[in-house]
Amino acid sequence: MSQYLAFDLGAESGRAILGTLSDSRLELEELHRFPNIPVRLPQGLYWDTLRLWHEILQGLAIACRRRQVQLNGIGVDTWGVDFALLGRDGSLVDNPRHYRDPRNRGMIERVTEVVPRQEIFRQTGIQFMQLNTLCQLYAMKLAGAPALEVATRLLFMPDLFNYWLSGAGCAEQTIASTSQFYNPTERRWATELLERLGLPVHILPEIVPAGTRLGEVTRVVVEETGVRPGTPVYATACHDTASAVAAVPARGQDWCYISSGTWSLMGVELDQPLINDESLRLNMTNEVGVAGKIRFLKNIAGLWPLQECRRAWALNGHEYSYGDLAELAAEARPFVAVLDPDQFLEPGRMPEKIAAYCQQTGQPVPSEPAEMTRVILESLALRYRQVLESLERLLGRSISVIHIVGGGSRNRLLNQFAADATGKTVVAGPSEATAAGNILVQAIGAGELPDLDAARSVVRESFELQVFEPKDRSGWDSAYEKFCRLRGEV
Repeated sequence: MSQYLAFDLGAESGRAILGTLSDSRLELEELHRFPNIPVRLPQGLYWDTLRLWHEILQGLAIACRRRQVQLNGIGVDTWGVDFALLGRDGSLVDNPRHYRDPRNRGMIERVTEVVPRQEIFRQTGIQFMQLNTLCQLYAMKLAGAPALEVATRLLFMPDLFNYWLSGAGCAEQTIASTSQFYNPTERRWATELLERLGLPVHILPEIVPAGTRLGEVTRVVVEETGVRPGTPVYATACHDTASAVAAVPARGQDWCYISSGTWSLMGVELDQPLINDESLRLNMTNEVGVAGKIRFLKNIAGLWPLQECRRAWALNGHEYSYGDLAELAAEARPFVAVLDPDQFLEPGRMPEKIAAYCQQTGQPVPSEPAEMTRVILESLALRYRQVLESLERLLGRSISVIHIVGGGSRNRLLNQFAADATGKTVVAGPSEATAAGNILVQAIGAGELPDLDAARSVVRESFELQVFEPKDRSGWDSAYEKFCRLRGEV
């Protein structure tokens, strides 16, 4: 029996998950959960980075001091693109910004004035989004940010926490590939791109693959948490989606995945990047996965609009759990309106924004919260169908199974909508795919599991999966035609 600790930090919350691996089965136990609340200052939107580090130490202390667990490894995964800048002494020179910071607005246009979109995509294969690290750094350059001028090293968020845990300042490959200045074909930094934009390349750290043993916990961490000296720290699949995809319980080739949460990341696993004019036109992305695989995927707004609606309703005194909202939506009228989920990326006043969108597009405004929840979930399922068709066209083959993993896989109504909208079999689970993948990649790094196939076999043996077949498909085709018209793609 071996035990690994996974820190899984998402956009809303973080958890410390203890994984026990025994007889080819994995058991997970949540030891510590904490909120991840960004902080808005006059200068912009920031992550509460030191609070997150405090919570990581708390999770370690619960495992090692309170529970007396002798850990075989520690790994951290987080969301993509965001980063810290360090000075010569290894200290932060500024607090890391949130990817939704308003300084990023308009940066795609500013960047592509200097380097054409085709050239950026040829080098990086990454979907154009204003939150990408490339846009964030360029925004800093244009603003004359002092932090960028004095920085000596860039570390992505999980790399920063690994640095504080072990003292090793590396960039893990899956998280580096989200930046839009990593070359997935040549497996190196796209330094030529940064140089053309006048961005520093000397701050880029060494890149290491997922599963790398970074070193041992530092003396400070031992003293603060009671963790056993010599406990290894692994660069797991540090991008949370890469960890989640590693835990997709799939067999064969005719499947795609959706890592469902704040974002829905929908794609397939390839051996090589797929970088051509059509994948650029469709704004697809090529991120690195475990064992050198490519996660060819599309970033979709996911459950973010619903999360923001729920927050807005709570501020008005109406508290709903996600289960409550799903029950209400199941009884609501179908297809009241259709949304483009990707039009709702910025926080605040989400019910008002959705109502305004419906009015502007000549659609009825859904009533709150039942109809609005249903409209969001139906629209997300329609977006899944659109991305699925794009994937099949690009690959030249059909996909018969959609694996939905992550917290959103617990939403049975969305799972059924996905099956009905696409006409495909949906396999839901595990909901804790990210934590499971984090732990299993550590086990691969430790030599306890031989490869990715073995890790996926453990997932199939360890977690209950739910299967959703298409049921009532009436109304979905006409709703899809309307959806495509709204996006200007018919």
